[in-house]
Amino acid sequence: MLEVLGNRTYRHLFAAQVIALVGTGLATVALGLLAYDIAGSEAGAVLGTALAIKMIAYVTVAPVAGAFAEVLPRRRLLVALDLVRATVALFLPFVTEVWQVYVLIFVLQSSSAAFTPTFQATIPDVLPDEKDYTRALSLSRLAYDLESLVSPALAALLLTVISFHSLFGGTVVGFLASAALVVSVVLPSPTATIRRSIFERTTRGLRIYLATPRLRGLLAICLAVSAAGSMVIVNTVVLVQSVLHLSQEDTALALASFGAGSMLAALMLPRLLDKLADRPVMLAGTGLLILGLIGASTIESFAALLPLWFVIGIGYSIAQTPSGRLLRRSAHAEDRPALFAAHFALSHAAWLITYPLAGWLGAKVGLPITATILAVVAAAGFLAAWRLWPAVGDDKQPHVHADFPDNHPHLTEGTDQNGFGHTHAVVIDEFHPKWPREH
Repeated sequence: MLEVLGNRTYRHLFAAQVIALVGTGLATVALGLLAYDIAGSEAGAVLGTALAIKMIAYVTVAPVAGAFAEVLPRRRLLVALDLVRATVALFLPFVTEVWQVYVLIFVLQSSSAAFTPTFQATIPDVLPDEKDYTRALSLSRLAYDLESLVSPALAALLLTVISFHSLFGGTVVGFLASAALVVSVVLPSPTATIRRSIFERTTRGLRIYLATPRLRGLLAICLAVSAAGSMVIVNTVVLVQSVLHLSQEDTALALASFGAGSMLAALMLPRLLDKLADRPVMLAGTGLLILGLIGASTIESFAALLPLWFVIGIGYSIAQTPSGRLLRRSAHAEDRPALFAAHFALSHAAWLITYPLAGWLGAKVGLPITATILAVVAAAGFLAAWRLWPAVGDDKQPHVHADFPDNHPHLTEGTDQNGFGHTHAVVIDEFHPKWPREH
């Protein structure tokens, strides 16, 4: 998996991603302490609102940002967004009112909503070989999981010698270092495309996404992933400290078990995906999430919780890590920023549903019933993915273009099916505005 770091451009981009992630992790810890400093006992409500603002920014801003990422120079765009994030982090220690936190968080997360899909859409152009790209996806998953473990530990260590306000300084340094690493490489420029209106560019990614069977299945899998992830992220602290009456250290250990399972799966996935197709692998991961949620409804001891969270972590990584491969093969290079932005928005819309569902149900009806309901949500996602994402015929489709003249250049692509049209790998574009039916 580490072989892809031999590519200098990707190595610098990956380093930029890791440093920015650590900076964001430090900001997350500092934001919780800042909220308590400002709001006291109402800190939970402040953080809950900030999390909702984050998701709203992701869902609404990403498609618009994807429209501009299609035409703007990517390196300049990524650097500018890093600088905006660094500026916001610079202001955070000086806020004194809750509304100021909300405004700065919206600006910060809006910048991230533009940065992340643009960054993700650049990697397939930097690593055109699918095996290399698969390894890069696993490496990226590993970076996210390691950050969730390293950032809190690093923050705890730093807080022994500095105030929490100074943690925001680490975030500023992280974003500035990320910008410097992006500046140090040459990135592929957006491909010249057909002139489109802002509205058309903004909605294009969503239209491609929802018209492609494998991506409709991916969206259903994202619902299952968010259901299981919300149970772990929202209710682990309640389960460990309120139900099992254990310590904060045990809460951290439970979350670490989840992260360890996810990291193990990320390490295994490149070899697994060399041998197996994406669909059965991702559905298997989704099945693990359902079983994990069913198990979560019966937990009575910490000894049972740790292996169960480990299994959910494995399913969590297996179900979602290959998604970049599906997005990559579902659009032409010029449409990838818009498509990645659409996925970013739609997948976070699923979290916007399941986050409050997990929290509200946990408080109102108890954790066993909450886990059962979320298991039903995940099972619905599994069944929808099974139906929406065909096991066969999802890639090369024989089809006809009845309105094309016989000498149209596109008709020379693929192979002729005995007078029933031609066959080639289909993506939604000007020649295929809808997914073709098999003839």
